[in-house]
Amino acid sequence: MDKLSPYHTLLFYTIDTDSDGKVSPHDLFTRLPALTGLDLTEAEAASAVAAYDSDGDGLLGMEEFGRLVKGVDDNDDDDREVREAFQMYEMEGLGVITPVSLRRMLSRLGESRSVGDCKRMIAKFDLDGDGVLCFDEFRGMMLL
Repeated sequence: MDKLSPYHTLLFYTIDTDSDGKVSPHDLFTRLPALTGLDLTEAEAASAVAAYDSDGDGLLGMEEFGRLVKGVDDNDDDDREVREAFQMYEMEGLGVITPVSLRRMLSRLGESRSVGDCKRMIAKFDLDGDGVLCFDEFRGMMLL
């Protein structure tokens, strides 16, 4: 399997709440929604783990988790559309979505938000805590 992207590696370690190097269905169910905004039922989490659990231990190791996220990535019809959407929000030439650029784009879409609101929106998907969304974080948000 290809090496996980830094975004997916960070996501794995953030979901692995007990730091045992494995992600359980409970880990997915309880942590994934807070990190990605994806509403996931317990049954869906169990099904996802069962589908990618190659060693039968009921858990996902790093490699198995990688296949899960690659499966999610492969199901995306057109990554180009995600990149185009990212570029619409990334207006400052920094290669990231800032609270100011997010506010500006939302305003263009007719939704008035403060910079503080935009900071809170970004924080939900900002896995590395730098206050902005890189493409991988944005793509992860869009895919999940």
